[in-house]
Amino acid sequence: MRAAAISTPKLDKMPGMFFSANPKESKGTTHSLLDDKVQKRRPKTFGMDMKAYLRSVIPHLESGMKSSKSKDILSAAEVMQWSQSLEKLLANQTGQDVFGSFLKSEFSEENIEFWLACEDYKKTESDLLHCKAEKIYKAFVHSDAAKQINIDFHTRESTAKKIKAPTPTCFDEAQKVIYTLMEKDSYPRFLKSDIYKNLLNDLQANSLK
Repeated sequence: MRAAAISTPKLDKMPGMFFSANPKESKGTTHSLLDDKVQKRRPKTFGMDMKAYLRSVIPHLESGMKSSKSKDILSAAEVMQWSQSLEKLLANQTGQDVFGSFLKSEFSEENIEFWLACEDYKKTESDLLHCKAEKIYKAFVHSDAAKQINIDFHTRESTAKKIKAPTPTCFDEAQKVIYTLMEKDSYPRFLKSDIYKNLLNDLQANSLK
């Protein structure tokens, strides 16, 4: 079976991630959360050509080229495994990218961005924990955060206290809430979406060529 070669962008280069933004720029922003909510009411449009959209999300999807590195190969079987659990979907770099694109279409990309930021934070060296914890908190958890995640008041307050003396696990409670939210809400819709179905169909078609 042939599999399509893809490029797997590094986490720190993903557009919209909190750690690629300039903190000074976020302080000088002029738009309000109300403006963001107004923009979120715009119709969801993916363009006329779904395959073109998928190619923009995953370059070389239909190129038929094979990579010399097996980890860069995406197969239909692998994409089918994404339907087994959200855990398996997020364990795959391309799965993260495709699911992230789907969440962006639903204007809820802050959920996966926060989850990924937490995963990255857990690997942070101890002398950098305070700096990263502040960035994550200001970007996603603070009541005035530009990409505020949907967590309850208790979890928000608890996280605010924990980052004052940050440890690798200080965001675990909030991350679990967001994971559960994605698992019960966005993930089932993702599996029924054109983004997922067309990707799987394209890869299955390529395997028969």
